[in-house]
Amino acid sequence: MIDLEFSFSGPVWKWEKGSWFFITLPEEMSQDIKSFTRHSYKGFGSVRVNVKIGNSEWLTSLFPDKKSGCYFLPVKSAIRKAERLKDGTFCKVDLRVMV
Repeated sequence: MIDLEFSFSGPVWKWEKGSWFFITLPEEMSQDIKSFTRHSYKGFGSVRVNVKIGNSEWLTSLFPDKKSGCYFLPVKSAIRKAERLKDGTFCKVDLRVMV
């Protein structure tokens, strides 16, 4: 197993349909992740990651967006509440891709 580690900053945003919140990974980072994980895709291209924002850490999956070519990181309610994240909040993200 190979662990790939990345850090970036970006805004939390709310999906226009429903109550999902995400942070979009930078395009170059998304391409790097795709190149390392192309043979390990599960389902529709999701990628398992360990994420840390502030003092919160959790396991989730990145979801590919065909339109932008970037991955979306879902940010669940418990994390948003613990880290006081709202639509538009800019935050630092550390993530480890598990390949």
